[in-house]
Order: sequence, then C-alpha cells, then structure tokens
Amino acid sequence: MTAKLDAVIAVNRFGLGARPGEIESAASTPREWLSAQLTPQRSDPDAFRSLASSADIFKQFSAAQEARKEARAERAQGDTTAAQIVDTVRKVLAPIYLDQVAARYEAATETTTPFRERLVHFWTNHFAVSADKVAVIGLAATLENEAVRAHLDGHFVDLLLAVESHPAMILYLDNQASAGPNSRLAQVAARRINSERKIGINENLAREILELHTLGVNGGYTQEDVTTFAKALTGWSVGGGKGRLAQGEPGRFCFRDPLHEPGAKVILGKRYSQDGLEQPRAVLKDLAKHSATAKHVATKLVRHFVGDDPPERAVAHVTKAFIKSDGHLPTVHRSLTELDEVWSVPFAKFKTPHDYVVSTFRAFDFVPPEPKRIIAPFQLLGQRPYTPGSPAGWPDTAARWDGPDALMQRIEWAAAVGNRAGNRVSPDDLAERVLGAALGDHTRTAISRAASAAQGIALLLASPEFQRR
Repeated sequence: MTAKLDAVIAVNRFGLGARPGEIESAASTPREWLSAQLTPQRSDPDAFRSLASSADIFKQFSAAQEARKEARAERAQGDTTAAQIVDTVRKVLAPIYLDQVAARYEAATETTTPFRERLVHFWTNHFAVSADKVAVIGLAATLENEAVRAHLDGHFVDLLLAVESHPAMILYLDNQASAGPNSRLAQVAARRINSERKIGINENLAREILELHTLGVNGGYTQEDVTTFAKALTGWSVGGGKGRLAQGEPGRFCFRDPLHEPGAKVILGKRYSQDGLEQPRAVLKDLAKHSATAKHVATKLVRHFVGDDPPERAVAHVTKAFIKSDGHLPTVHRSLTELDEVWSVPFAKFKTPHDYVVSTFRAFDFVPPEPKRIIAPFQLLGQRPYTPGSPAGWPDTAARWDGPDALMQRIEWAAAVGNRAGNRVSPDDLAERVLGAALGDHTRTAISRAASAAQGIALLLASPEFQRR
C-alpha cells in the first residue's frame, strides 16, 4: 500500500494530476519516475514552436503604441471621435496572449514530464510579472518560455540573469528608463535649459530582486542597498527607441550605458568597481550565491511541495543542497524528493485554482480547443493565467483559496464539468484512475451511489481528495 500511495503522491503533488495510466507508470519506482524528469530535455513542447518571440511581440507592441498616438492626434484635430478610437495596443496583444495561454495548458495537459512542468510554473510564479499591465500582455508568457524553460537544467544564477534581463521583467518593473543622476544622459539634460525630460532612478526592479527573487524580505539588506542597487541597474533596458535614443535590437535586452550611474557601488557591504554592464551582473551573481537566497528559495519550494507551514528540517535540507551544489537546479529539485515529509501524508496541499483546473484537464485527458474556453475556468475561480497582479506572484497557501465563496464556485464548476462529460466516462473508473490507492471509502461510496454519471463526476471533482494534492 505504501508504494501505491507513493505513486499517487508523485503524480499529484509533484506532478500536475493523474492522466490515464500515469499512476500505474509511476507505481514501480515513484522516486525514480520523478528523478528521470529532471534530466535535460532535448526540446520544448510542440505547443510552443509556433509562438512569436518576445522581440517580435515587442515590435508589434511598439507599432500599436504608435498607431494609438496617431489616433489620439487625429481626435485632437477633430478628424475622428472618441468612439472611433480603438485601444489598438490591447487589440493587437490579446490574440497573442490567447495563443500563449492555449499553448501553456495544452502542454500542461499532455506532458509526460509533469514534475518538470510544475517546476516551470513554480519558477514563473517566483519571478512573477503580470499581464494586467498593458506592456506585458503579450510578454508574460515569453518570460516563462524563453527564460524559465531554457534554464531549468542549469544553475540558479543563470536563471536569475536570464529572468532579470528579459524584456517582460524590465518593462513590468519600469527599469527601461531608469537613469542615474550623474549619468551622461542626465548631464546632457542638465545643459538643456528648457528640457522637460525627467531623469531619475526607478527602484522597482532592484527592490523586487532583493525582496522577492533572491534574499527575501528578511535577507539582511537595507533601503540604502536597494537605492544603490537601483543605481547599479541603471541602463539595464530594452532595445529600440527613436532618434538619438535608439539603441540595440528592438525587444531584446540592451544595456544603455548613457543612462548608467557611473562609479563604484557598495551593496551588502561589498564594493563593486566594475564598469557598465559588468557591475549589475556582478551583483546578481553574488546575490544568487548568498546563503539568504538559498534559504528563501528553499522555503518557497518546501512550502509548495510539502505544506503551507514549511518544516524547518525540510527547509534546511533543501538549503544545504542549494549551497553545496552552487544552486544547481536539478540537484535542488531532486532534494525535494528526498524529504520524508513529502511522502508521509497524501493530499497535504490545497490546490490553487490553477492546479485544480489543470488536474481536471489531465483527468479527462482533454483541453478545450478554444483559448477563451481554456481561460474561462481559471478566471471564474480567481487565477487568470499570467495575471497575479503583483510581483509577489500568486499566493501558495490554502488561506487564499479555500474560502466559502471560492469553494462554492469550484462545486458549481465541477457540476458543469459533470454535465458536459457525464455520458463519456464512468465516474467510478475515473476516480480509481486519478486517485488510486488514496481514494477514500466515503468518496468511493458517494460516487457509486450518485443518481447519475454527471453527479458522480461532480462529486469526484468536489471531493476532499481531488481538491488537494
């Protein structure tokens, strides 16, 4: 029975929910089944191959911005009316966003390496950007696909550098125009008496890197460290622009040296004397290796895979793996499978809406063909893809998701799924297939006594076992 329960835990807690036959595939050696998914992958899922790159999307975004400016100018001249002005930017980016969401959940539903896919989603949430900001509508998913997926097999430092230099992160946290008070651009502006260009430092990126991405809120940094790091990050930008400000390839990372605050910087007690781009890179490399970063990352991983209140022993184990391996991500991820706590109790984590919907898709081995139908349940349950609304990402504890209203919405959605799928599958067979040895007698009996197949499926999806992982 222990081996059978381990298979259920492997598939549901580490994976994304059981697909047909998946529990049986993991049953013989659950830990090896997980470990095999941490080996480097030869290519990304097929669903992503037709998606536009961040650079191409940025060019479309820039063109749409220009079109919107022209429309507003025409309105000011009386050539058009407010009713005739379409929000060109959203109109251009919305189809891109829909295609990206469809690709994400097609991959999540069909993947044979669900542990790996869960880790992609974890790191995307750790380095959160939110598509409710217009500039990021088309770019949020590209951060996941171009930065996170591409560096899942390397070291944390490589992932960190890739994410922080991705246009989605730079634009989301407004670092593209951050300029030092003593930069060359500031000096030029100062000589222009009538210049209206505002020159200043934006601390958003520096603050979130320290507070959320590396050290953590209690990681030992000060406000002075934030400000100084923000000065080091001046010039960390996105290519493109017009006229004299044009520099670099549009939509790709660009270090704009004229915006960079010159001189050595002291951050966390260390002096950084490098010039230009090498200065912020050196800071990021040191942050990636810091012991506070190791503990912060380990705590979030243990919270995600073990429980809402991360056990200190488990956090210490993962922290040690991080430090000893120099942040080698497959080693860190494998250390999670070595924790006794993760195998001791099935269904210790309440599913977020994201987990709940994905596990339902996988249970039926079906994802809706229309992107808007894919998005609908996530939006209904309060977790619209790529829109956490904050750099802190989506909450990862039950307190955020298990309120009475939220549970009622899940029950209503479960009933709707049951009505749609009731004639196509036996709820008794489905329950055994997705919950295996962890299916409780009470739930099994309730499903078997359901008045219809539709009701049986609804009872399964609303059951305590299916609501948790």
